[in-house]
Amino acid sequence: MPEATGGSNPDVSLLYDINGIAKGAPHWADRAMEFIGEYGIVFGFAVLMLCAWWSLRKGRNAPAAMAALLWAPLAAGIALLVNVPIRGFVRRPRPFLDHQGLEVLIKGKTDFSFVSDHATLTMALGVGLFVANRKYGLIGIGLALLEGFCRVYLGVHYPTDVVGGLALGTAVALLLAPLAMMLLTPLMRALAGTRAGWLVRSADAPAEHEPMSAAEAGAAMPGHGHHLHHRDNDLAA
Repeated sequence: MPEATGGSNPDVSLLYDINGIAKGAPHWADRAMEFIGEYGIVFGFAVLMLCAWWSLRKGRNAPAAMAALLWAPLAAGIALLVNVPIRGFVRRPRPFLDHQGLEVLIKGKTDFSFVSDHATLTMALGVGLFVANRKYGLIGIGLALLEGFCRVYLGVHYPTDVVGGLALGTAVALLLAPLAMMLLTPLMRALAGTRAGWLVRSADAPAEHEPMSAAEAGAAMPGHGHHLHHRDNDLAA
């Protein structure tokens, strides 16, 4: 028979605490959280990626930045593939199947619960963005954490499902980043020399081999180098 409370299990207790917020929230708030947790944050990542692409293609090291940016969705896809055998091995039922009294805001979830695909996807994207640019990456990681909260709020995942997804997305995006950069950076440099080069580097972006301007040279002096780094080559890995 499904359990009614979490008892001494902190994972279940936290599930009830977070999901309990939904019970006291107005209907419109629950509907908003349902949209945000299921589709909104993923759409937000699409907008964030577009903004990052528009900004990073203007930098001196644009091909490397574009390689890192391309790695973000690739890492997310790989992480989701890695999660397939994990889910099949753990075979953890959704929390509402084992615990009574949950406010389930998304119906029809019949697959296994561990680990959360949404948490895996969004954290891989966020960490992949961080490899390209710290500012956009931190925003992405924040969105991934919000996604994890939403999944528990909606009653479709345990907190540990979310933690596992965040860890899986981080591991794939970081551990495979050096290999990805080694393969993708030459590809982006080659693409920059074609008619489709505007996808990699904007027309007014300084070339990597061009000498630095006086302003850039001043910024690169000891004590000021981090300014140039963050503007043109803000790669975190």
